[in-house]
Parts: sequence; structure tokens; C-alpha cells
Amino acid sequence: MKTSVKLSAYGAALAALVAVTYTVGAAVAPSAAPVPTAAPAPAHTDDHSTPAVAELPGGLASSSAGYTFVPADPTLGSGTFAFRITGPDGAPVTAFDVAHDQRLHLIVVRRDTTGFQHLHPEMDATGTWRVPLAVGTGGAYRAFADFAPTGGPETTLGLDLFAAGEFTPVAHPQSRTSTVDDLTVAMDGDLAPGSASTLRFTVTRGGAPAAVQPYLGAAGHLVALREGDLAYLHVHPADGAATGAPVAFTAEVPTAGTYRLFLDFQVDGVVRTAEFTVATAGGAS
Repeated sequence: MKTSVKLSAYGAALAALVAVTYTVGAAVAPSAAPVPTAAPAPAHTDDHSTPAVAELPGGLASSSAGYTFVPADPTLGSGTFAFRITGPDGAPVTAFDVAHDQRLHLIVVRRDTTGFQHLHPEMDATGTWRVPLAVGTGGAYRAFADFAPTGGPETTLGLDLFAAGEFTPVAHPQSRTSTVDDLTVAMDGDLAPGSASTLRFTVTRGGAPAAVQPYLGAAGHLVALREGDLAYLHVHPADGAATGAPVAFTAEVPTAGTYRLFLDFQVDGVVRTAEFTVATAGGAS
């Protein structure tokens, strides 16, 4: 009996102790931390369009806007280079607009930008273009087809060609003056990335101005290639220059870097090519 009383008293005391402990703990415990809420989900939109991408310079791809540069053989050595331009339907294109007196301009240059050639192939009724093409050394070459299909966009496509044999790459130091035969061509003006730049070329012989004759419907023809990837840049001639006046062009380069410039000009009925290596204003990137 005494044992039962003792146990009952002990149980009552223990229950009282638990009650007091709970009451004190509730009074001194910090309030519960707020439950973080999830960030609201982005609002749904029906706009699934792809963000706009800046237009790439020409010549970096063999296919663009549905048109493709298709060589009969990418290996040089036969003496004749043949190719087709196929359209969005996969068939050879046979209608081209005339630009600078030609329906298509073919530029060929070795990957180190030596051996520059500006050619004008002839197209047959099947849409196959052919042109005599000889290169002096082996190596990888880049060919550019510059054209405007009738009803289509002005387009420049590029692809690699290969010639057997060894070659030694050539470095091109910065140069704003070029000597071709007995003629000296000096360049004036700077290339500014992202904006139109005016470039002027003065042709002299023995220190006196030379009479530059029209070529391809203008005072000259200028090709600009970006060193590294050989991006082909469209360069537009200014109005015909008077005899002895500088030959002017407007060039737009998309990025900082070094560019190789090739000026085709005509004096005494002979077409010559002057070469320049120019970094953009502020130096190469």
C-alpha cells in the first residue's frame, strides 16, 4: 500500500514537472522561422521566336540563304576549275544579275593570303561554270563565289580547295604601300570596326600621278579579307575618279583585327593587283 502511494505521488510530481518545463520552453523559444516561398514561375508567353543574330560576313560558308557552292572537284591541278551554284530547290542556278560588269566573280587565294587571283568564269547552258585556274604552290586555298542570283540576295559563298605539294606559309607585315611593276600605290584612310570607312588609293609612276583607267565599271575593284578566318567583306567603289585623283572605296569591317586588301586597277590597258595589310584603328585584336 505504501509502495502504491509512493508511486502515485512520484507520477504526479513527474507530470507536474513536464507541464512546467513545456510552459517555460514555449515562453523562451524563438518564434519559428518563416517558411520560404518559391519564386513565381515566369509568365508564359507565346513568343517562341529565336533571338536575332548579327549577320555574318560573307564567304565563311559554302551554303547560305538556300544557295550552295558546289565544286566538280575540290582538288586543283587539272588546269580548269568547274563548279555550280545550286538554288533552294537543289537545281543549278542559271540566271544571275550583272554586277561590276560580270555575272559572277571568283576569288581564289591561298589560306595564308598569298597567290590572290580574281577570275571571271564562263557558264554553260547547264549552269556549270568553268575557268582556267593554276596555282604556283601546294597547300589549302580558299575560293569565293560572289554573285547575285536573279530575284535573290547578293551572296558570297566560300569553300576550300587543295593543291598537292609542300608550301611555306608567308607572314604579311603591316603595309600601306604596294609596288607593282613600275607603279607605286599608296593607301590613305583607316578601317573602323562597325562603321563605314573611306579608303583612298593613289597610283603614281616615278612620283607622278598615273592615269588609272576604268575596270569592271569603276575606277578599280577592292577585296578585303579578314586574317584568320578569311571573312570576305563587300567593298563599294565611290564614283569614278578623275585621272590622277585617288581611287576611293567605302569599306565596312565588322570587328577589330588585321585585314588583307587587294586592289585591282588598270593602267595602260593592263590590270594589276596591289596588296596591303592593315590593322583596324586602335590596333589588331
